[in-house]
Amino acid sequence: MKVLIINGSPRVNGNTSIAIAEMVKTFEAEGIETEVCQIGNKAVRGCIACGSCHTKGRCAFDDVVNELAPKFEAADGLVVASPVYYASANATLIACLDRLFYSTHFDKTMKVGASVAVARRGGCSATFDELNKYFTITNMPVASSQYWNSAHGREKGDVTQDEEGLQTLRVLARNMSFLMKSIALGKERFGLPETEPWTPTHFIR
Repeated sequence: MKVLIINGSPRVNGNTSIAIAEMVKTFEAEGIETEVCQIGNKAVRGCIACGSCHTKGRCAFDDVVNELAPKFEAADGLVVASPVYYASANATLIACLDRLFYSTHFDKTMKVGASVAVARRGGCSATFDELNKYFTITNMPVASSQYWNSAHGREKGDVTQDEEGLQTLRVLARNMSFLMKSIALGKERFGLPETEPWTPTHFIR
């Protein structure tokens, strides 16, 4: 089994990377393969709602988003981690996720999602909620932990002192591993849940 981890921080080996590394160690102990892709330091423009992905099957802007798409499709789970900027995720990460989720048309049902927020002090819960919305609109179960998935630190390496935060991330990785394994067994025996044709209801006609 495999988890794709998207690091939204622009800082290489910063506190978000350290938080992710704590999860990677736990995933490896659980027999889960991981791949970490850092996109916060890349040039990623936002979606322009051109709609060309509906005919091309990929985003019109050929950058890291199209590189992530097949990795996301092949993964059993997705972790999205971000530093907190003004009680929100890094704008580069949001641009990436908007385009990644919209331009990929493969079924994401029962891929397990988890979000992680890293901050000096506040804004973690708002960022956590923001990132989880990508999962809950695409039939992806959300992995939980013993606390909201956040860790704290300002200067590089400070997050290593947040013992509760790191423990929360280890528990998250174990719970996510259990969910992915359980879903795999359930799919073998019961298949995926029955689907219905989408019924779009517009408020302005």
